[in-house]
Amino acid sequence: MSDIVFAATGRRKESVARVSMKVGGGVLTINNKGPREYLKRGVLVDIINQPINETDTKGKLDIVCKVRGGGLTGQAGAIRLAISRALSKLDPDLRPLLRRKGYMTRDARVVERKKYGQPKARKRFQYSKR
Repeated sequence: MSDIVFAATGRRKESVARVSMKVGGGVLTINNKGPREYLKRGVLVDIINQPINETDTKGKLDIVCKVRGGGLTGQAGAIRLAISRALSKLDPDLRPLLRRKGYMTRDARVVERKKYGQPKARKRFQYSKR
C-alpha cells in the first residue's frame, strides 16, 4: 500500500495547492522546503497541520505540496484544503470528521474588484455639497 499515491487540489484566494500523499515516515515538504522554512510563521504551520493532527495521522504520511499564487496566508489555507481532500481519499471514514471541523469547505472569499469612479472597491471619493 505504500506505493499508492493520493493526490488532491486545494484553492484559497489566488493560491492553488497540489498535494501528493503516501504512507511513509511523516515528511512534509512545501515547494521542496520544510513547512516552517517556507511559511515562516508558526500560526500558518499550525493551520496546515490541523487536519493531520485531528485525524491522528501525524508521522504516518509523506506529504509533498506544490503551491503557487497569492500570499502565505492564502497558500496555507489552500494546503489545508488539499491535505483534507487527500486524507478523505486515503480513508473515506475521516471525511465526516474533517467536514465537521470545516476543513473540507472551500473558502470562496476573494478580493472584490475595483469599480470605476471610485478609488477602491467600496471607498468613494469625498462628496462636496458646495
